[in-house]
Amino acid sequence: MQTQFDSAALHDPDTAEAEKVLRKCVHCGFCNATCPTYLLLGDELDSPRGRIYLIKDMLEQNRPATAAVALHLDRCLSCLGCMTTCPSGVHYQHLIDHARDHVERTYRRPWAQRLLRAALARVLPFPARMRLGLKVASVIPRFVRRSALLPAPLRAMLGLAAVHAAAPHTEMTPAARPAAPRGRIALLLGCAQSVLTPETHAATQRLLSRAGWEVVTVSGCCGALTHHLGRRAEAVDFAARLIANLRTVSAAGELAAIVVNASGCGTQLKDYGFMLRNDPRLAADAARFSALARDITEVLARSPLPIRALPQRPVVAYHSACSMQHGQQLDALPRRLLQEAGFELREIAEGHLCCGSAGSYNILQSKIATQLRDRKLANIAGTGANIVATGNVGCIMQLRSGSSLPVVHTVELLDWACGGPRPAALPTLPMPSI
Repeated sequence: MQTQFDSAALHDPDTAEAEKVLRKCVHCGFCNATCPTYLLLGDELDSPRGRIYLIKDMLEQNRPATAAVALHLDRCLSCLGCMTTCPSGVHYQHLIDHARDHVERTYRRPWAQRLLRAALARVLPFPARMRLGLKVASVIPRFVRRSALLPAPLRAMLGLAAVHAAAPHTEMTPAARPAAPRGRIALLLGCAQSVLTPETHAATQRLLSRAGWEVVTVSGCCGALTHHLGRRAEAVDFAARLIANLRTVSAAGELAAIVVNASGCGTQLKDYGFMLRNDPRLAADAARFSALARDITEVLARSPLPIRALPQRPVVAYHSACSMQHGQQLDALPRRLLQEAGFELREIAEGHLCCGSAGSYNILQSKIATQLRDRKLANIAGTGANIVATGNVGCIMQLRSGSSLPVVHTVELLDWACGGPRPAALPTLPMPSI
């Protein structure tokens, strides 16, 4: 793609990087075939290729974003399926991130949008505030939550809060520290997951301890939620605080890896090296820690696990989260681990398509998100599986909001197969034999 940026605009390093990404695009349209919003809406401007043209025009002219541009960029899930499909290596992730930042800096949204987005940025990344919000939501009657008089985003938020309130939670059995640890691993606790599915962290710690790792926990939001809202400065602040916490942990002893068990957070952490490359305070440590970042399945794949035979093979439909299969290019590994643990896996049709979670997308774009969720659940039903497994907390909440099947994190099943507690969402399935 030809570009016509003036030299002054290219002095901005993010714009210069965007120009490099734009030049790689050859207009082939392969990306459109795997774009969820283009599939649903059929509008070229709601496809990666169409959005690239909008971004190019906006950045090239250094013009403020318009309401139309904001609409089409807001509809992008940042699922990154287009990056997996693209034959030219267009790094759409970095392009859309920069474009979202430009939109937030140059476009004044309607007051209701500003209020909603500010509320999400000021609540979701903070566990104490999120717990309080969930408690408040839990006392709202069902007929109020579902009232057509409420704005769609508020109905979506209350609906997801109800999903959390109804979900059973597995006992928090502590992990035993290995007698002779093979090394130290930092486990990122994050924000939303520590509130919504704390059992995922407990299962992760038990698995890593059984595999011989000393686990040290690290608090702090990675900044992904605010980053995807285009609130770059806030995202950098979250990253800076997390990096400070990682510095403290790494100063106490060498880290073999920084483990993340929410794939959306893992994709963000692995991109710190790029995101903070021009920040003199953070660049070196950002690069160092992003190089150490691993999804939990990457560590488990090279760690011995004490698998115990299942009396019968539970049938699992594995949903590959977008941030896992597209963001981190990890698709086969979690499936292999589940199969090695004794689970029978069923493939989900259209497995490359997003379930509609995408951070706060299922609140901000609830109509599209619900269509994608229902399409995903219909494909899951076609597998005949009795369990759904995935590696991202957002996907868990999204799928639970419409599914009669239990939806659990991959590590909960692996932990169960290694002698850990049965996931509370699976009350009728057999325990592994001891």
